[in-house]
Amino acid sequence: MKPYPYIFLAIAVIILASCESTPKSQPNATPATPLQKIVTLDKNFKIVSGQTVYVPVYSHIYHHNRQEIFELAVTLSIRNTDLTNPIIITSVRYYNSEGKLVKQYLERPIQLDALASTDFFINRNDTSGGLGANFIVEWVAQTEISEPIVEAVMIGTDFQQGISFISPGRVIKSQNKDKRSLLK
Repeated sequence: MKPYPYIFLAIAVIILASCESTPKSQPNATPATPLQKIVTLDKNFKIVSGQTVYVPVYSHIYHHNRQEIFELAVTLSIRNTDLTNPIIITSVRYYNSEGKLVKQYLERPIQLDALASTDFFINRNDTSGGLGANFIVEWVAQTEISEPIVEAVMIGTDFQQGISFISPGRVIKSQNKDKRSLLK
């Protein structure tokens, strides 16, 4: 009896036994996110508080004496910090370095429940905003609430190098009991 068929059979069994049986995640798959709750603001909606928040973002930064550009992905994060009350996000707009509107993210207002958060993403290949890009976020509430946290996270990686940083939002307009006032 020749040993060759048994050797090939043993090698095949070893190879099959060493294969992983767990499925690998797809590289382009994104996890499902909860649907944004769209709301309608009618004439009965009483605004007690609200803000307009300016968030500076960077689609790229310079390095090596401004000779090279490091592209960055941007995630705008809006977090309702109130323990019991929702906020209504009425507008999320993205502007470029020249102050021109690049994209309006919301067609209709959305509700962000107590302690909930939502985000908006700009791909690192999208350099339409430029170095001086920004978001303008507007929100309102029917009660006095704790202010939401609105900030952007920028991240980029190339080869063995990576960079990440945050950019906090700054309130540029405040709204209280149906009256708007500029903050100084």
